[in-house]
Amino acid sequence: MPKRVDHHERRVRIADALLRVAADDGVEAVSLRHVAAAAGVTTGMVQHYFRTKEEMLLFALEAVSERVEARIAAHPPGALELVRALLVEQLPLDETRRAEGRVALAFQAAATHSEPIAAKLREASEGLRDHLAGLLREVTRADPHQTATALLALVEGLGMQAVTGNYPPEEALSVLEAHLKLVTG
Repeated sequence: MPKRVDHHERRVRIADALLRVAADDGVEAVSLRHVAAAAGVTTGMVQHYFRTKEEMLLFALEAVSERVEARIAAHPPGALELVRALLVEQLPLDETRRAEGRVALAFQAAATHSEPIAAKLREASEGLRDHLAGLLREVTRADPHQTATALLALVEGLGMQAVTGNYPPEEALSVLEAHLKLVTG
């Protein structure tokens, strides 16, 4: 009987390895060889699933996004709780989110040289902002779109400062909590 192969699992395994390489060494260190070694597979297997480095990077972006969405979905329902969860998940408060924060910084840098990566990041950012604005309509009297933009900019800045060690993660969380109180009353 032929062996059954879970192709999605293999792609996710390769994406996980890519994320580890990107978190540890930056996106510029991502190569078929480095990712294959990190995944414990051959470069031929990586090439079978991803024709180009950019294709691997785009898949990895999707994988991170799905993981963050799953963590947010695990929070209790309610607009204010979801707003808080959505924003807190962007902060590097544990090792998983610190690694994701390093990867996010690396992808932002890569987007300055890759239009497909920049387009994927813009699409994700617009979707996140629209979703957050929809939630904010229920919990603030301020303009929800502007408030969402400001809160996301705040969280991105706090996250960058925390992931690079300029602010302790607890301080970043405290600042976010104070701003959430301001906008939600």
